[in-house]
Amino acid sequence: MEISEQAELQTLLEGVPLPAEKQELLAYAAREGADARQLAALRTVPSGSYDSIDDVGEELVRVQPPRRREQPHSPGEESGAPPGGPDYTRAHPQSGEVRDKDAVSG
Repeated sequence: MEISEQAELQTLLEGVPLPAEKQELLAYAAREGADARQLAALRTVPSGSYDSIDDVGEELVRVQPPRRREQPHSPGEESGAPPGGPDYTRAHPQSGEVRDKDAVSG
């Protein structure tokens, strides 16, 4: 099925009470004047309940990338000192004002 045909079928299904089972979609499409090609395409969708017309369209023509069910990776070890040194975690760090470079011991 072409994407344009899928879009036409989805437009035809506008107004169907959702969620809808496959048989309900077929009956609604037939009442709305779907042609034989559109009904044949609807017969190819898996049985089940559809929460949106987009779900039906996705079964007809896959346009979304497949979902990956990966486990999120664990965070790695710290790579070194935090940015800003110890002031990064200090509750009341010294402000970033300009300091006299000769007064700062290194």
